[in-house]
Amino acid sequence: MDPIYRKHHQQTGIAWNVTAAIYERDEAADLALLRSGGNSLSPVELRFLQGLDTWCRRLIHLQCAGGTDTLSLWNLGAAEVVGVDISEKMIAVAQRKTTMLNAPARWFCADVLDTPHELDGSADLVYTGKGALPWMMDIQAWANVVSRLLQPGGKLYVFEGHPLDWVWDMQAATFQFSTQTGNYFDGTVAADRGWPMFSDAIKEHPNKGQLHVHERQWTLGAIMNSLVAAGLQLVCFEEYPGLFWNQFPNLPADLACRLPHTFSLLMQKNLTARDPASVPPLVNGE
Repeated sequence: MDPIYRKHHQQTGIAWNVTAAIYERDEAADLALLRSGGNSLSPVELRFLQGLDTWCRRLIHLQCAGGTDTLSLWNLGAAEVVGVDISEKMIAVAQRKTTMLNAPARWFCADVLDTPHELDGSADLVYTGKGALPWMMDIQAWANVVSRLLQPGGKLYVFEGHPLDWVWDMQAATFQFSTQTGNYFDGTVAADRGWPMFSDAIKEHPNKGQLHVHERQWTLGAIMNSLVAAGLQLVCFEEYPGLFWNQFPNLPADLACRLPHTFSLLMQKNLTARDPASVPPLVNGE
């Protein structure tokens, strides 16, 4: 990957460390949900993630943040879950939840592109999304990581914001092109675009002028073709009118629902004979 893109990842990770304060604030509520056997996943995701107890020995969540979604997938039946995130404070949040729940979970603080090779070929399912892919500066490098983590026949599930939303002005009361990102096919990296989560967490930070986040919106074609090139096959692709967060607070609902705002992507690594012995042993709360 281009060294400047590596630097972009590092700078965004520093900002996520600041934003982790929001996840720390919500720890008690997240723990209560998980202890009750609940989950934080959307109804759309649940349609794709049923019956994990029958086939998912290890799930790897890339860009896991504070681990609530990851541990929700354990509640849904994954025998072991593994989370990877660039923010050490996010990983600390996830680890505290794991300790309190005595969950079979492991956490790695790393750039996704540096996900440890000890995990290669061990995942029955790789899960990611809900605002994850725009932080990746090299989509092919990301797809290659997904492929190396999956067992032959393993699946990738992505539930993500639709890249078409990239082009709209987030504050407008109608679909109006953004002056910064109003071209669906523009692969330019956008710095400090103005996500409310970052704004709220960073505005009081003493070094806020030195904190920067970098996004690169990928077209649907770029995402899927990168995965095909990495050895995955398309199983299912769906688009939805629903938002997973309200980035268009002034857009009337009856107008918003005319265009897609989220999508599901299910893909599978090319099928060959599986070797169960290749899966590392389960761990408990480590």
